[in-house]
Amino acid sequence: MLTEARLARPSEVAVALNRFGLGARPEDEAPDDPKSWLVAQFESYDASPAVFSGARDSATLGDGYAEAMLEAKDAEGAAKMAARKAARQEAQALYRDEVDMRARAALKTSTPFIERLVHFWSNHFAISAEKPQVTLIAGAFEREAIRPHVLGRFEDMLLAAERHPAMLFYLDQVRSIGPNSRFANRAAKRNAKRKPGINENLAREIMELHTLGARSGYSQADVTEFALALTGFSTGRARGRGQAGAFTFRPGLHEPGQRTIMGKTYDQGGDKQALAVLGDLAAAEATATQIAAKLARHFIADEPPAAVVTRLAEAFRRSNGDLVAVYRALIDSPEAWQPAAAKFKTPWEWTISALRGLGRSDIGKPRLAQLLKQLGQPVWRPRSPAGYDDVAGSWAAPDALVRRVEAAQRLAAQSGDIDPRDLARKLFAGSLSDLTVAEIDRAESRRTGIALLLVSPDFQRR
Repeated sequence: MLTEARLARPSEVAVALNRFGLGARPEDEAPDDPKSWLVAQFESYDASPAVFSGARDSATLGDGYAEAMLEAKDAEGAAKMAARKAARQEAQALYRDEVDMRARAALKTSTPFIERLVHFWSNHFAISAEKPQVTLIAGAFEREAIRPHVLGRFEDMLLAAERHPAMLFYLDQVRSIGPNSRFANRAAKRNAKRKPGINENLAREIMELHTLGARSGYSQADVTEFALALTGFSTGRARGRGQAGAFTFRPGLHEPGQRTIMGKTYDQGGDKQALAVLGDLAAAEATATQIAAKLARHFIADEPPAAVVTRLAEAFRRSNGDLVAVYRALIDSPEAWQPAAAKFKTPWEWTISALRGLGRSDIGKPRLAQLLKQLGQPVWRPRSPAGYDDVAGSWAAPDALVRRVEAAQRLAAQSGDIDPRDLARKLFAGSLSDLTVAEIDRAESRRTGIALLLVSPDFQRR
């Protein structure tokens, strides 16, 4: 029997490794000072680890895709269909490779707390690879808009995310045209019945999801005015007209004139108008509260303690959106170190912690994109711009648990001759429940014991 069997509540070491981190690895040394271990990761985080060394940037990928689509357009009949199919297949293959690279970064990282924050912010600024143009650059979005800014200022991450081509394509901003812009006026002269107009998707999701939050005081009129200010935010085009995978401000699409949003007038010209609005939204008190609530929900409980939300929001405001200051306030919150494992792991969290727990640094089979789809959380493919839910009710349904059991059995079959008792002792840092110990002891084989460990209540919560 394991000597830790009498203990059923996570120690601070287990909290640091599993709640703040991505799960323990058998070869890792347990930190002597869990809080200092988390803080030290701010200095050692690598935004561009070697695993991404072969990845192409969004500008290169977007240009290649746009060129392929133009070539397909110029083709005829079966050749056109074949060219489009080939481009889609290439995008899907790249998507699978990007998912595997993301997973390898999570498996190999020496800064798992910061890597978890990358995943958190990527879900906050959710995109969906269901759209062909986004399929190609979903991984580039995370590398270019999230990873470099995860330890910076919220405003900088906001600007990077909203101007990234993946976001512009996903929320149809590339189709938004000021009704009185130069482009619209020329179009009206050609055909008065087909005058272009704005698309409000990006403006609405920035206000509702990325900054202020729903029911925070803005109106539909504010969304419309903001959408007008955002006109001109677009990408280049292939064949000498900018890079199709890079942000471009196109003045000819921008709606002229001043805008009034939430009682403030913005009379700046060109892209400076939208940038000024974004700066104010980033600094708003409602934004501080929403970000604080989401971080507290992710790290502490589905219903986050009000005192923690207030504390994190104050750190956000006091530091002018410096994210490290907010993370420090989270680490310093006693509520974050509560012994009860309140958070139920999402399929991504469970899969990564299982692979880390088994000492894996490679992906193996099935490909991660396929496995996460089977588990109900395909990477970068949420059903809405709100991203994936961060509460147990969305992930703990009986059919979802059955799929985890099947996945655990497959992973256990690839685990080699690992003693589940020894593994449990290394992974749980003195916090195993009697029930899990008893189940492992009764297992008919080591592989069965590994599978039982991976689907135990201890392992599925953090």
